[in-house]
Amino acid sequence: MDQLAAMRAFVAIVDEGSLTAAAEALDRAPPTMVRTLASLEEHLGVRLLTRTTRRMSLTEEGRVYLDRCRRILTDVEDAEQAIVASDAEPRGEIRATAPILFGQWHVAPAVTSFLQRYRQVRVELLLLDRVIDMVDEGIDVGVRIGRLPDSSMMAVPVGHVRRVVVAGPTLLEQHGQPEDPSALAALPCVAHSGTTPGERWTFREGERDLAVRVRSVFSCNQALAAVDACAAGLGFGCFLSYQVEPRVRAGELQLVLEAFEPQPIPVQIVYPGARLMSSRLRVFVDWLREQLRARPELRG
Repeated sequence: MDQLAAMRAFVAIVDEGSLTAAAEALDRAPPTMVRTLASLEEHLGVRLLTRTTRRMSLTEEGRVYLDRCRRILTDVEDAEQAIVASDAEPRGEIRATAPILFGQWHVAPAVTSFLQRYRQVRVELLLLDRVIDMVDEGIDVGVRIGRLPDSSMMAVPVGHVRRVVVAGPTLLEQHGQPEDPSALAALPCVAHSGTTPGERWTFREGERDLAVRVRSVFSCNQALAAVDACAAGLGFGCFLSYQVEPRVRAGELQLVLEAFEPQPIPVQIVYPGARLMSSRLRVFVDWLREQLRARPELRG
């Protein structure tokens, strides 16, 4: 049995979600993939995948082996690329992820310009408003907004965003500028559940944190819908600064309670430990870092 070929087949089965899709991706016949997986499991003496007529899932041994396979295959690829010229054109596939709105506005344009420069690379960009297990889901690199609790991940800082409160001009004419966060408890508010889960908004006064329970007349899990409602005068809203920056710049929303804003939130490019990093991923991370650091929305 060709061990490396079997590892590539196993990784493809997991990434593609089925034996048939993996066979197509690797240009092999489905029966060949079935035999390869069976031989690999027999060689290891464990079952890597649990298969039913409806779905397929990794066993615990399969999860461990998948992680090791990715490491080994990446090392093999790096070893092969090390013997070619250092300025060789990057090639291969990169799977990346980012929050939906941030990804649409900032990451996708950077990916587009990268692909225009490096024609031999293919990028799959997954825009998701949830934190995923990058290793488990086969993601090479991600952009995350927030502090990184997982010390096994490498992080490249590219800027920061603020948690801000905004309101439309007509609402401010009606209610006036709130002088402190507690005033929001008696005012209509619009909530984006991704930014402020629940109805407690946090603020900072000097060295202490403040929490204010607000009354949401409208709540939505999509930022743009909540921002639109806020601009229409429905209520005060709490968002990340990049989510409202175009509306603030256009005068359709105004910042309030700036003196009580919490600490800025870091924006980082993250990827699994450095030894997993292929040469094409290094080029991609460097490109993304420079593109994002140039964005004025991430500087303050």
